[in-house]
Amino acid sequence: NLDSLVAAASPNDSTSKRAAECVQLTETAIKEVRGVLNDSASEPRYVETLPKLGYRVIAQVDMDESAALNESTAQPQPTTSDNLARRRVIRESTSQWWSLRRLTLLVGLSFVLLVTLGGYSRWLRPGVPPQPAGGKLMLAVLPFENLTGDAGQDYFSEGLSEEMISHLQRIDPQHLGVIARTSVTPYKQSRSQLERIGRELGVQYVLEGSVRRDAGAVRVSAQLIKLKDQTNVWSRQYDRELSSILALQAEIAQEIADEIEVMLGQGRTLTASRPRPVATHTSYEAYDLYLRGRYFWNKRTRAGFQQAAAYFQQAIDKDSSYAQAYAGLADTFALMSTWTQVPPNEFMPKARAAAVKALQIDESLAEAHTSLALIAEAYDYDWQTAEKEFRRAIDLNPNYATAHQWYAECLTFEGRFDEALAESERARQLDPLSLIIVTDHGAILYYSRRYHRAIEQLRAVIEMDPNFQRARGIMVYAYVQKGMFADALGHARDLRRIERLDDPPYALALEAYIYGRWGRQAKARHAVARLKDELNRHPQWDPKPFLLIAYAGLDDVNDEVIALLQKSCSEHSNAAVVLKVEPNFDKLRSDLRFQELVRQIGLLQ
Repeated sequence: NLDSLVAAASPNDSTSKRAAECVQLTETAIKEVRGVLNDSASEPRYVETLPKLGYRVIAQVDMDESAALNESTAQPQPTTSDNLARRRVIRESTSQWWSLRRLTLLVGLSFVLLVTLGGYSRWLRPGVPPQPAGGKLMLAVLPFENLTGDAGQDYFSEGLSEEMISHLQRIDPQHLGVIARTSVTPYKQSRSQLERIGRELGVQYVLEGSVRRDAGAVRVSAQLIKLKDQTNVWSRQYDRELSSILALQAEIAQEIADEIEVMLGQGRTLTASRPRPVATHTSYEAYDLYLRGRYFWNKRTRAGFQQAAAYFQQAIDKDSSYAQAYAGLADTFALMSTWTQVPPNEFMPKARAAAVKALQIDESLAEAHTSLALIAEAYDYDWQTAEKEFRRAIDLNPNYATAHQWYAECLTFEGRFDEALAESERARQLDPLSLIIVTDHGAILYYSRRYHRAIEQLRAVIEMDPNFQRARGIMVYAYVQKGMFADALGHARDLRRIERLDDPPYALALEAYIYGRWGRQAKARHAVARLKDELNRHPQWDPKPFLLIAYAGLDDVNDEVIALLQKSCSEHSNAAVVLKVEPNFDKLRSDLRFQELVRQIGLLQ
């Protein structure tokens, strides 16, 4: 399936044009086959669509073709009612055989075509990214090696790597792409396998290095490697005082840009499109606290968010003009509101205040614009402002994968699925091993009712990390929509085993939903009762998101669901942003109260 490739490729890319022609040819052939056999794409009897692979013949043929042909060409028999019936069966069998033969030939040709183009579809799988269009070079910054001998200093070396990525992302993003941190972290212990790194990340160059620090000084060694022949094209060693570490990052980034400029060999001058001011006034202590905050923020756990918020606030206390620390605090509060299932008015106002403060200090900070966009979408239901801020962030830093990822989510909630999928692919090109980005891509497919493709996408995520909860949750929804209730229940029970004791009872809500849609209302209501008992024991959790999931499977609870949605909207809960696209709400779309809620959050049916 090459539709996403065609959408993502440059309009002038000859590969894209050939792929588009092949897609059209294949789809036309299969459409003709289904027309001949009166087959359905949604409920196939003869040809099944295999997302990202092609098509498969599923018809069962039990007749003896030679007997059918011999009987169809035999001498006419006396016309009797039995003979007429017998001839009719033979004609139908023969017609079916010829139809299946045509089917086999056409599908065979389609299969050959898709196998020939198989390389184009490899990038749809996590870990096999698309090659960038237009000759853009791709660079990966591996985690800097911590040579201090103290594992407690890992946050510093990893933080330095992340800051290097941030600087390099701003170097001529039209011609240089830089892989995001989450996709390079897995290679921390396998940095010697450069060939595999290049293949899995889709990069041509790798920057690797090491850090050694003591009480007042730091030594940074870095080298740029061309993966094609694994040659070292540039290397330097820097000895600096810790107080000058911020200026050192900018110095290394610009030296690498100078080297890449030479390698491009096209007379380009690679400079930061919108240089970020080097905050030489920021104290080392504030910077060190900021790195600790980002380290814990990236863990995406309740405890991690709490520690991150504390470190960002301490960094701000050390330097009240530190824009990145405010942006980190905004990111933390914005995600705490959704990942920890607490009432939105507890953290979202704090997130907004921090993002606004960051932009007052540095208006060019893409991270702060992205945070502000998320708040406008998930809390204000202000889709126009959200889109403006997402576009501003991407304009400032086209290599910022999170901006593309969250913008794709925003487009999805507006029902703009094709745009969302294209934006999601841009995020994955920049962060090909990010489980959350690939999972969100699967969520877009689910919301757009492409359940089979969503399942295939999410299955790949679970193969990479069986404990990734969000992927299993969306997989449950997709299985239920396809009527595959036993599979859905299996994933819900796996999710229940994965959940830690301090996590919300998401799996229990899913079990109630599955049993209800399965027609087992008694078991569904029993699960709802258990869910309510669990929620009563944890008053810090917002119960509405869980109850909305559970009630989606129950009969005769439309009034309760509408009441929960009305309360969610009045409280500006992010649970309401899916009103327009969530398949589980389809049964409510004719309800005038539901239509009013969709209008209330700024969307049209």
